[in-house]
Amino acid sequence: MFEVLPGVGLRLPGRAGTLRFGMDERAAQWAVATLADVREGWACGAGWAFSARYEGVLLEAHGDTRDRYGGYADAAGLAALALTAEWRPAAQPVVLGDLDLFGHPADEIRAALPDPLPPGLRLQAAPDGAYIAAVHLDAGPPPRPA
Repeated sequence: MFEVLPGVGLRLPGRAGTLRFGMDERAAQWAVATLADVREGWACGAGWAFSARYEGVLLEAHGDTRDRYGGYADAAGLAALALTAEWRPAAQPVVLGDLDLFGHPADEIRAALPDPLPPGLRLQAAPDGAYIAAVHLDAGPPPRPA
């Protein structure tokens, strides 16, 4: 099971570890590679990006973001994650607390979650609106110095 950890990152299935915001590309890819083949990718404003497919879930990650137009916060290391259900139901649940985000109708998911959602967490409905199709998790802006 993938466990969404707002403000922290993503706990991977089994003993693969946790993708933590701020971790470097090599460490992030190494953790994901224990589950699935890692494919290099591209994301606008990111220094690196990769993806992997695992039991019906597409995981996409990017980091070292720099954007002179202000679309992303400048951040070293892992900055954003996305999980997309490739089919329903996915063999691996994607959970927030004890709620499987891809395993129930979208209206039930929204009713069970706090409003507003935790910072950095966005849910994307499927085109028909019946289920959640993707979960996006961002590190958010870097902390301000005290």
